[in-house]
Amino acid sequence: MSELLEKLIFSRVKPRFRRVSSGIGLDEADDGATIPLSFRGHLVVSVDSYTVNPPFFPGGNIGSLAATGSINDVVVMGARPIAVLDSIVVEEGFSMRDLEVIVDSMISILEDEGVALIGGDFKVMPRGQVDKIVITTTAIGVAENPILDRPRPGDKILVSDYVGEHGAVVLLMQLGLTNVEEISKGLLKSDVKPLTKLMLPLVEKYRDCITAARDPTRGGLAGVLYEWAVKTGTLVVIDESQVPVREPVKRYSESLGVDPLYLASEGVAVLALRSECSEEVLEYVRKLGFENARIIGEVRESEMFRGYIAAETPVGGLRVVEPPRGELVPRIC
Repeated sequence: MSELLEKLIFSRVKPRFRRVSSGIGLDEADDGATIPLSFRGHLVVSVDSYTVNPPFFPGGNIGSLAATGSINDVVVMGARPIAVLDSIVVEEGFSMRDLEVIVDSMISILEDEGVALIGGDFKVMPRGQVDKIVITTTAIGVAENPILDRPRPGDKILVSDYVGEHGAVVLLMQLGLTNVEEISKGLLKSDVKPLTKLMLPLVEKYRDCITAARDPTRGGLAGVLYEWAVKTGTLVVIDESQVPVREPVKRYSESLGVDPLYLASEGVAVLALRSECSEEVLEYVRKLGFENARIIGEVRESEMFRGYIAAETPVGGLRVVEPPRGELVPRIC
């Protein structure tokens, strides 16, 4: 995907058209962009299309996923979300009852988060011209001081919760393994949830400590860390034993030959923190209700391994974590 975007989009847009004034734009290839406001702060905007298959999964559906995903893309840039626009495209013959449940789920998330739905678009396509349903959402937020993804050598990497749960659940659903014990008992489900209760108080109290923030959706934790390493020319080293992965996710991933580091999460934040305040931030994150938060590694300088991720294995060795390639789980978000 990164190669396609570079060839198709980035190489075609002239540098002066990649951002607005001093805002964050196309050069950063972040989950969103910012527009400096004349009086104070920045307008933060993010757009994403959701095509998850199946549209209903344990823990949520494409409607709750769309609302949550766009809110999270805004809050990890340090912004308070204020409004969303949506575009819904459905296939002729799509169940009206299912459509109502999906829309209600999306609206419920927005109302719970105090985010206005200010406009959108709705289309029905002839049968066979679109696969079931596609939802595109644009989220708008306001930030005093947006978070620019710039981890520095010495920074610690914090993960707010268990990783890979959304990807694992959707993978099992796509393989028809809907009756596995953990799913049937409700012990394994998508982690889809807004990150406002984490990021808004964290930005207010510890903004100067945060050097980068992302939610590890497509490409998972490995995707986020690889982008940071390449962007900054650093080496990211993680301790695999400290990466929080729930036991069912680990077990099913291993049996299917998938590394949980590459599986998407939809309710997790990955933060790069200045070393001197990282432990204090970790304690605060846990007090906010994210008891599974861990510091899993750090950013290092390295002339030989610039742009790499290295994982310390449980037996004491090191392995290179390759960048995500292809789609491990098609139509996951």
